[in-house]
Amino acid sequence: MKRIFLFLATNMAIVLVLSVTMRLLGVEPYLTANGLNLGSLLIFAAVMGFGGSLISLAISKWMAKKSMGVRVIETPSNSQETWLVDTVKKYAADAGIGMPEVGIFDTPEANAFATGMNKNNALVAVSSGLLQQMSKGEAEAVIGHEIAHIANGDMVTLALIQGVVNTFVVFLSRVIGYMVDKLVFKTERGTGPAFFVTMIIAELVLGVLASIIVMWFSRKREFRADRGGASLAGKQNMIGALARLASLHPAPLPEKMAAFGIAGGGASGIKRLFMTHPPLEERIAALRAVQ
Repeated sequence: MKRIFLFLATNMAIVLVLSVTMRLLGVEPYLTANGLNLGSLLIFAAVMGFGGSLISLAISKWMAKKSMGVRVIETPSNSQETWLVDTVKKYAADAGIGMPEVGIFDTPEANAFATGMNKNNALVAVSSGLLQQMSKGEAEAVIGHEIAHIANGDMVTLALIQGVVNTFVVFLSRVIGYMVDKLVFKTERGTGPAFFVTMIIAELVLGVLASIIVMWFSRKREFRADRGGASLAGKQNMIGALARLASLHPAPLPEKMAAFGIAGGGASGIKRLFMTHPPLEERIAALRAVQ
């Protein structure tokens, strides 16, 4: 219930901020008596497309802490926490990034994630289940994988790609809706119901296609982060960590955090197009092929 409330409240706040932003920018309505104002529509689409993804990125650390119940380690209270902080510190220095915040979230599932607005202000969090079920070498590899995500700028790049595809979805869905309304249904004055119905359908269809593009990039970056984790913690440790995850079958993180975790759910057939992570077996094979 807490996660649902946070999700709804956050999205309402984002819509409000974007509405105020467009008012301050003086963006005129894209539907006028003379037809579509493509310039205003493009600005509207860009604000809605990039605004949502960038605001989500900006508050990603706060959302992760609240939704996942992450306890940030300010001062280590035991040897395990000391080891965790020291490992993150070492790998962050090796990767040339600022020291991330380090946290633990309480779940029996073995998982971890990294998020943050930039390379020098990030968060690395691991689950209590991961610390309990993995060897030190395997856990170090998972931490290395997450540090590699930060060093590669994956969170920012994913937000920008999401913003681009969102902009195209918003823009094209309204253009398609207008064309169908005018050319097919012959609406002469203003816009008719066909505009809104077609716009919604087009937005849904284009949104699915956009998701395929975003998920493709998400899967590609996992291979790169695996190589980064292998470079920081050792190739065999990274392979061992992925093999351990395969044997544990961890459940994916909540939707907003799924793309940032070490592992995602499996799928087959067309569902593979919407996976945030490649199958663990493919990731292991790719690492073994690296010379």
